[in-house]
Order: sequence, then C-alpha cells, then structure tokens
Amino acid sequence: MNTDNTKKYQSRLSIFYAILGLLLVILYSGLFFRQLIESESHAAKEKIQNQRRILTPGPRGYLMDREGRVLVANKSKFSAVVFLSENQVQKAFSDSYRGMVRDYRERGEKINSYSELRILSRASVLQSYLKGVNELIGRQEEVDATAITRHLNVNPLLPYPLIDNLAPEEFAILLESLPVESPVQVYVSNMRHYPYDNAATHALGYVGYSPLEVQSDMPGSELRTFATKGTYGRNGIEKRFDEQLQGKTGSEIWVVDPSGYQVESVQREYPRKGRDIELSIDIDLQLAGEAGFDLYGDKGALIAIDIDRMEVLAMLSRPDYNLNQTTPFISNKVFKEISDNQAWENKALRGLYPPGSPFKLVTAIAGLKAGKIDDHTIFECDGSHRVGGRNFPCMGRHGEIDLRTAIEKSCNEYFYRVGLETGVDNLSREAIYLRLNEPTNIDLPNETRGMLTPSRDWKKTRFGEPWYLGDTVNMSIGQGALIVTPLQMALMVASVAKNQVYSHPSILKQSPEQLARRPAPKPLGLPENLHKAIIDGMDRAVSPTGTARSAIIKGVNIGGKTGTAQINKKDGNLELAWFVGFAPIEDPKIAVVALVEGQELNVSFGGGQYAAPMARYVLEAYFDKRPEYVNTQKVTTTAALP
Repeated sequence: MNTDNTKKYQSRLSIFYAILGLLLVILYSGLFFRQLIESESHAAKEKIQNQRRILTPGPRGYLMDREGRVLVANKSKFSAVVFLSENQVQKAFSDSYRGMVRDYRERGEKINSYSELRILSRASVLQSYLKGVNELIGRQEEVDATAITRHLNVNPLLPYPLIDNLAPEEFAILLESLPVESPVQVYVSNMRHYPYDNAATHALGYVGYSPLEVQSDMPGSELRTFATKGTYGRNGIEKRFDEQLQGKTGSEIWVVDPSGYQVESVQREYPRKGRDIELSIDIDLQLAGEAGFDLYGDKGALIAIDIDRMEVLAMLSRPDYNLNQTTPFISNKVFKEISDNQAWENKALRGLYPPGSPFKLVTAIAGLKAGKIDDHTIFECDGSHRVGGRNFPCMGRHGEIDLRTAIEKSCNEYFYRVGLETGVDNLSREAIYLRLNEPTNIDLPNETRGMLTPSRDWKKTRFGEPWYLGDTVNMSIGQGALIVTPLQMALMVASVAKNQVYSHPSILKQSPEQLARRPAPKPLGLPENLHKAIIDGMDRAVSPTGTARSAIIKGVNIGGKTGTAQINKKDGNLELAWFVGFAPIEDPKIAVVALVEGQELNVSFGGGQYAAPMARYVLEAYFDKRPEYVNTQKVTTTAALP
C-alpha cells in the first residue's frame, strides 16, 4: 500500500473514531442524565405510585373548671374492625368471588355484572365475620354492601368498622374471645366525653365530625392521602376555642402493593393532644344552679359572675340536653328531640326579654343623676297611676313611700312617677351608659345583637310615631319595647353593686397578666349617699319583708331585686320571673341573675317565688366555699329550702 493510500485510510479511520467517540459521548451523557439527573424524578414518581399516607387526628384538649376539675375530656371509643388489606381478608375476598362465579357457571346462569358480583362477595365475607361477633355479644348487626364499596374507594388503608361503637362490656368480651388469628380486631380510638352530662350544656358546646384538614407542613404532601374524620367545635367553648383545642394530626407513610394495600410502614409521626383550657366556671356553683332550676323552672337562664374578675362562675340555659348524646355523633332521634324541645339556643346570651322590675334600678339611677329625685323623695302610691286616660296599675297600695321602700316593695307607681319626672331621654341615656343596648362581647360565639333600648328617635324611625308619656311609664318599669339578655342584666346588677360600669365578661379563667390588661370600668356616677340609698333598698328587698325574701341566706347580706315581666301573646300574657342580686353588700363579690319563663298564659309567675330561690342555691354554694364572708353572728330568718 503506497503512502498516499495509507494516509487516506488513516484519515478515514480518524473520522470514524471521532464519530464513534462523539456517539459514545452522547450515549454516556444520556446515561448520565438518566441515571443521575433524572433519578430523583423517577424516584419521586415511584414513591407516588408505591406509597400512601394515612392521617390520624390528635385528641382534643380538655376543658377544666376554675379549680382544675375536668368538664370535658376524651374517652375511649371501642370498635370491631377488619383491616381489608390483610392477606387473610384479601384471600377470603378472592375465594368468595371465584366461588360465586363458579356457582353461576355451574347453574348455567348469565353473569350480568362482574363488579356487582365482587361487591356481593365482599359483603358475604364480612357478614360471615360479623356473624361471629354478633354471636359473642348478642347483637343482630348486618353489613352494608354499599358502605363497604365506598370505604374501599375512599379509605382502603383504614380499618373497616363492623360495629363502630361497642359498649365497654362488649369490648371486653371480644378482647377475651376473639382468636389471635381472627380477621376481626378490636380497635380503640377516642371521642368526646362530658362527665357532668347536662351541666353547662350551652356554654361548653359540642363537636361535630368532618374530613380531617391536611396541614401543609406534614410530610408526604405529594402522596395520595387517607384520613379518618376529625372533630370541630359546633357551639360554645368547643367552637370559640376550636383552634386551641385541636390536636396535632399524626401521619403514617406506607409502601403499598399494586392493589393499593399496605405492605410496610416507612415513616410515622404520632398525633398529639390539643391544649387544655381552664374555664372560669365553678362546677359546684353550676350544679347548684342546675339543681335550683330543676325545682323551680323549665325554661330560662341563670348566670353568676365574679364581679372583681368579670368571670362567669355559672351559666345555664333551659331547656338543655345531655352532651354525651352528641358523641360520637348525634342520631336523628336525638337531633329531633333537641329541636322539638327548642333546646339548641343559649338563652343566657341569646334570649331577648323585657327586663321588668329589675329595670327600676336603672330608672332610679337616671332620676338621681338627673336631679329629678333624691334619696328622700316621697311619692304617694294609691294602687295605680293615670296617664293619658289610662290607669297603670301597681301590685299594692303602699301609701307614702320613699326610694328605699319602693325598691323593697317593688312599687310600680313610685317608678311611674320617677320615670315621668326623669323623662325618656334620661332613661334611654342611662340604659345605654349601662350598655343595655349592645352585646357584652363575652368570649362565646353567637351572642345576639338584637337587644333594644328604645328612644324618641327610634320610635319615630321605626313606626313614624311620636313618643308618648305612656311609653315612658312602660319603660320606667322595664316593659314596652325594651328588651335585654340575662347576661346583660348580670353585668347591670354588678355595675349597680360596685357603682361602676362593667363590660366584656370572660368565661376563661384570667391570669394575673390578663387581669392587669383589662380596661378599667367606667364610674356609674352616683354620689355615695345616693348609691347607698339604692343598695339599702336592695338589701331590704332580701329581708323578711321584701319581695326577694326567698333568696335570704343566714349570715350573708344580699342585695336583690325581683321582677315579673309580661310578654304579649295572641290569647293573653306570658309572664317572666326575674331575680337580680349580688353579695355580700359590704364588699360585692358575686352577681347572680335568674330568669324563668312561665309556661301558661295569664298565670301569675312572680320573681320572688320562682327566680329568687334559684339564685339562693348558687349563692349558698358560693358562700359555703367562702366562710370568711359569712357573719356567723348575723341572725336572719331564712326561707326553707325545698
């Protein structure tokens, strides 16, 4: 081979090697890209295909009373379940399905739907498991084929409940009797528990169940996720402080087989309990109020407030319901019973009522501050007062009477005269100053905004009519268009007791730092001697000669005011019994309001007979725990407790 040919051959060979090298570079670059650059992407895709995430809600925090006693807790919920992903269960499903197909073919029957046959085969297997459970605990439960299919479509990795709420004794029987290899397992979760059943129903509230919210910071956000139901507060404290009470959701990540069933757990984060909350409620006072209401009323509300701390010590509304009947869910029967009894509403902060005679305290304050009366002003009571051609009655003929005695005897005519002397503008202004026209802003949900303090302008705008003297007469004794809530009246009587105006009560026990940050109360604005006249009248009302004598407690000076208000109905009047009071008079610590709704038209329903005894129950419970406020030398004739 000559030199030129050799050079040409080598040149061509170099080109070949160059092309081969280039191809190898491209090949290795592709391999490098696939193996190293895209490996994470492939791993992520494989992870999404082969892994699933299970979320479990954390237990809710507890609610405690002011002394640390549990008002709302969690208790174990027992279930009989089957894990559908277990090999034994999957084999049973497969065998049952093949057996059904074989039976159809042997009978020569046409199979219209293989998917329907698969559903029936699963139901047949689970019913056979359930039959054994029924025999052990004496039940007659049956499986729901539709529910099984829904569970497999939505939550195949979660246990399927054969019986969702076992009694503790049933749980014990199954725990002892089920064989170790049984596909049926006993399963323990938790549900809300209310140790005191009906006590403080509306204040505490209850929970509902809904799909668990997935938190963005939890691992496995890219995976298909299955979750049991979580809880959410539906009323009362449970609703208002739901975020704090919610537990931390737990998560598990599982490798699954091609059918989507569990193979191996690769990551677990356990759920954590939510924050406990300490309430201002004193369960001793709460139960005392409940006992008093059981004896004296069916409908109404009762509230007790620590005046210095502006904390709710007791709050009840009737009719009520057993909170334990709302967990783990509210049955249709229970829901209907509560609805038929009109028991959902918290009357303490949503009930709107004319305040009746307790409003006479506001009328007195307005007259004193306006200079229209003083602590020695006397009016004649002859049993009625005529205004504009109409007689407005009094419940007695009290003769010449001063402010103290008018409060003691609850003389209507005296306060008609005070109201007319004072005028609607001063009455409205004083009621507004005492915040009877606005919500208290308590830290509970759903407080009404429907309270109303009428005025000249309001009536002109609402009805296109002027304000009449008869309107003033009605307003002066807490009737007419005036409507308030029991909670507002509790703040009103606390304000009267201390001669300063309070607002923003709390149902949480306040820390010293929180108490220090509370806005200071406004001065009520009565000189000491005029304020004392009102307090003297309230003191005399809770005496053997007063209208509130059934609230008397031996050794304790109590200031109170009873009242009877009317609600006009189509066929007559429905009466309301009121009591507002505080104690001890020397250093007011507790304010109590009781309201009882009469149930029969045109039947007398006095506050002294029905509401005052309820308040006595709460006051006795309060002072039993605080003997330092009881004057053992003070001798008082006490109305006998029933």
